[in-house]
Amino acid sequence: FNPEFIYSANLQVTVAAAVIAHLVGFLSYRRIGNFPGVAAASYILPTFALSYGAVFLTIFFFRFEYSRFQAAASFTQSTLWYFGLSLLTRRLDPYRLVVIPGGDVERLKTLPGVHWFWIKSTSTIIERASGVVVDLRADLGAEWERYIADRALSGTPVYHVKQVRESLTGRVEIEHLSENTLGSLNPNQAYLKIKQAVDWVSALVLIIVLSPVLALIALLIRLDSDGPALFRQQRMGYRGKICTVYKFRSMRQHSGAGSDKERAITRHDDDRITRVGRFLRKSRIDELPQVINILRGEMSWIGPRPEAVVLSQWYEAELPFYRYRHIVRPGISGWAQVNQGHVA
Repeated sequence: FNPEFIYSANLQVTVAAAVIAHLVGFLSYRRIGNFPGVAAASYILPTFALSYGAVFLTIFFFRFEYSRFQAAASFTQSTLWYFGLSLLTRRLDPYRLVVIPGGDVERLKTLPGVHWFWIKSTSTIIERASGVVVDLRADLGAEWERYIADRALSGTPVYHVKQVRESLTGRVEIEHLSENTLGSLNPNQAYLKIKQAVDWVSALVLIIVLSPVLALIALLIRLDSDGPALFRQQRMGYRGKICTVYKFRSMRQHSGAGSDKERAITRHDDDRITRVGRFLRKSRIDELPQVINILRGEMSWIGPRPEAVVLSQWYEAELPFYRYRHIVRPGISGWAQVNQGHVA
């Protein structure tokens, strides 16, 4: 054992970078896990891959010397630790939500996946509550308002009933169109320009760094089943314009049976999904080719998922405000994926 190794600049840079990457990953993962109904465990790998990738890409571009082995070991240990912790807490400490009586909370009784605690008095104490659910628009009275304020001050998350219901069901209840803080239905254009620039630069860096990995994945897809490595589909995009979205092909090529809408919908345990495709979907690696769409200015990293044209047209006919979602660029990841797992 050489004690000088501990004091080497190489190791010190690696340790410092790993600590920063771990903290960023932990804070991001914790933020995702705070939302009721989120399958947070499925976001451990993407979250830490992004945090470690960003930190060590920065080191790479500034040409600092670092230990690749130590960096990989730190990333592996972090992901395995949080996977184990997630499984343990899911068994020992399931999601527990305290419901404040009054207003529109009765419909929560039918929603699964949460231990509901319906309290009748402000003196009731629920140990290890994950959060408090309340209809903030209801007339609750001074005593309940003090109770809610105390819970918030103690660090317990307080959720509006509508937010919880949408989070658990994946269905957004649109009551009316709402203007932004400037009194307009249009998002801030300066913010959108800056966001697009950041998206474009990060996408360019990522596609260069990951090009060997992308080539390997494409090869595995071709070996696993007949057909091209990339799947192309017409989707409804920014400002209602149709664009071609790219994904790694995770399903067998269809035979042409069924309607366009039926083929556009992926069912649970769909028998069209290939062996490699099942892993790609679960890890969300199948979305990586959409970096091409970001470089073309058609998509963003974060935004509403672009739907197949036939599905989008069907939704628009059923939901009056649905078309408004096209006011921003669609994203590789968004609300639907965070709350509902893999989506189209």
